[in-house]
Amino acid sequence: MSHHLISIYLLAGLFVIATVWPINMGVLAFVGAFLIGTLLVGMKASEIIDFFPGGLFLTLAGITWLFALAQNNGTIDWLVRLAVRAVKGRIAAIPWIMFGISALLTSVGAVSPGAVAIIAPIALGFAFRYHISPMLMGLMVVHGAQAGGFSPISIYGGITNGVVSQAGLPLSPMTTFAASFFVNFAVALILFMVLGGRRLLRAGSAEITPVNVPHLEIARPATGPQIFGDSEAEALTRRIADEASGEPNSLLADPTAPEPQDGTPYQIATLAGLAALAVLVLAFKQDIGFISLTIGLVLSLWSPTLQKRAMAQVAWPEIMLITGVSTYVSVMEHMGTIDFVGDSVAGLASPLLAALLLFYIGAVVSAFASSVAVLGSLIPLAVPFLQAGTGVSAIGFIAGMAVASTIVDVSPFSTNGALVLANAQGVDRQAFFRRLLGYGALVTLIAPPVLWLIFVVLPG
Repeated sequence: MSHHLISIYLLAGLFVIATVWPINMGVLAFVGAFLIGTLLVGMKASEIIDFFPGGLFLTLAGITWLFALAQNNGTIDWLVRLAVRAVKGRIAAIPWIMFGISALLTSVGAVSPGAVAIIAPIALGFAFRYHISPMLMGLMVVHGAQAGGFSPISIYGGITNGVVSQAGLPLSPMTTFAASFFVNFAVALILFMVLGGRRLLRAGSAEITPVNVPHLEIARPATGPQIFGDSEAEALTRRIADEASGEPNSLLADPTAPEPQDGTPYQIATLAGLAALAVLVLAFKQDIGFISLTIGLVLSLWSPTLQKRAMAQVAWPEIMLITGVSTYVSVMEHMGTIDFVGDSVAGLASPLLAALLLFYIGAVVSAFASSVAVLGSLIPLAVPFLQAGTGVSAIGFIAGMAVASTIVDVSPFSTNGALVLANAQGVDRQAFFRRLLGYGALVTLIAPPVLWLIFVVLPG
């Protein structure tokens, strides 16, 4: 058996183990990367460590720490109240506002994970406080970011159009952009109706009520006071569980308690920090991880006592999971497994079947690795049969491949899905992870043939 097949079977085995037993898949993936790297490829441990996604680690750790600070000092609560007042209490409009903002950010040049990292914590704060499905809200943010991701001036659009142009294939940037936008919009509409949107429409407007829920995790394995020694969190465990119990009034502030303070100097400084984060990341292309940590450090120095629990609120288990899987996939890429699979598919006699399998490979690999890397590697593999006069539309194929390779970024193993998982509040993390994983698997299974039918078969 070739080492390519061994690495693929081992990856499948890791999924089975992590599904059957409550073992962090990141740990499994790190061990798997070490085993296949050293035993099959002859790599040194230091070479495997070089594949550790340091940028992704900083993004997840920095952004969750910064937003934990913002939630602890009341800034997120303040933004929630302002935004709900802006839509005059129409709770049903909030998911679509988040979809639109995410799409706007990526369409004008924001990288998709950057937009999701900024919007997801705020959106999921809304979900927690106003009894909106966190699954719905998180997916609306991700699909919104993907909807705008292929505009001609976006990161994905620019890279894809460059690869297509370099390959000498017909180019239609607006077709790819329109395909991405309308497919993700249609999926978002279906999700809205299935995951509670109709209930939100019937509810009409909501009265704006103060909330007093701190950003604290419900105790679960691998986190909480037993890991971090946080006696304050331990004392609050029963209160946290009560607040997240789903009772209708569990999020409402005590009527006898004083009104929460809005617009304090510290909250204004925090809001200015979040605005600076958006400007520096989106306009000046600065690294979101380092910028988040820098802004968080400034806020911590301002008020050291308010940041006491923030570091324990970073989503460490999720970070371990994502970075472990990413390292394993990088080792697979280094040993040539991804190219091996792509070359095997591209060599098939039937161009339609080859196109379908390339869609599937793009979707599956992108669910765990960089979507940009997938587009950059799979489009050139399709050049021979796209130029051979087989009847497969190059423009349609590129549009379908672009959507198939990015719509799966809802997977909890992708950066976008990981950010949603890391920022979900008041949920059982294991159960929420499984729901995201199930949805990601469903999209990975269904999207490629549907997109293949729409963009490859029907135009032919």
